[in-house]
Amino acid sequence: MPTSVNTRKWFTKAGGGLYAVSSAGQVTGFGAGLVDKDEDEELGDEVAAITSEGDEFGGAIVIDDPIKPDDARSEQIREKVNQKFETTIRNRVNSRKTPIIIIMQRLDEDDLCGYLQKLEPDEWVVLSLPVIEIDDDGKERPLWEFKHTLAELHELEEKSGWVFETQYMQNPRPITGLMYEREFKTYEVLPVTKKHKVKAYVDTADTGEDFLCCIVYVETEIGNFILDVYYTQAAMETTEPETARILTKWEVEEAIIESNNGGRGFARKVEENCRILGNRRTVVRWFHQGENKDIRIFSHSNEVQNLTHFPKEWAHLWPKFHKAITQYKKQGRNTHDDAPDALTGTVEKRPDGKQSISRLKQIF
Repeated sequence: MPTSVNTRKWFTKAGGGLYAVSSAGQVTGFGAGLVDKDEDEELGDEVAAITSEGDEFGGAIVIDDPIKPDDARSEQIREKVNQKFETTIRNRVNSRKTPIIIIMQRLDEDDLCGYLQKLEPDEWVVLSLPVIEIDDDGKERPLWEFKHTLAELHELEEKSGWVFETQYMQNPRPITGLMYEREFKTYEVLPVTKKHKVKAYVDTADTGEDFLCCIVYVETEIGNFILDVYYTQAAMETTEPETARILTKWEVEEAIIESNNGGRGFARKVEENCRILGNRRTVVRWFHQGENKDIRIFSHSNEVQNLTHFPKEWAHLWPKFHKAITQYKKQGRNTHDDAPDALTGTVEKRPDGKQSISRLKQIF
């Protein structure tokens, strides 16, 4: 039987203990787990007497439902929870062997589980239990029929598809429709093609809050194969030489730069830096983008998905860019549109990519 000292600290007669607080509670000053035996010599005999022996369990941090469903749609609250993990909880372990266990239903692509899986995809063991499983014969079966039958689960799905996908199926997705509804194609090795041209499309930042987006890709007859992405809010003093270095590194043959809002001056400076670096290969071209950005992104969305091939680990390589692309919505307010704008440009600037979009202007 446990004996309680106060509402936060609990101890058992067998010598175990628990310190429990809410997700907003105070945990500084407390550590979880026993100290590694390898560290005992440095910490002294008194600490060594209470450390773990061998590989036996020495304690854990358990996080249970760190965010409420009603709060999960708030980017500010999600970010606060994720940052608390980084600044307060992660360093509360007393040993490398002390596990951190997170128990929660999925609520958003960027909830704590989603955040950690994107940040450290190989560091976490994920146990996902959707309420509907598919057996070896391809048939649906309920996870726990005593709780919900298959028919009852489908009724729940009809009432609220988003709630069902996130909280029941552990498959979080935005409420509003995504611009790019399918997963993008990926590659591990560049294919052999008849046509092969290394190009770059650059969308310069319009304001201090915008991102510069430079996409380097191989243009082939079967599609565009993305090689590198430079996606940043850094100042021109940084982006001009860095863009030149990237173009030089990948031996880009043609760099296409939007000349709107200072883009022409940016292009000239990038070309100058390329020549200083000894890069005489890259042809820098700038042009004025006069078409409506929303219309362009919308009208070319299918072509972008059909023709774009990303490296297999692109979510890990360029996490901010990946988020900006995969979470861009058809309707509603998007925080930034620089990434889908530039990706659209890579398709528009293909030899076969010029298509009229005038018929779509009435939609917007």
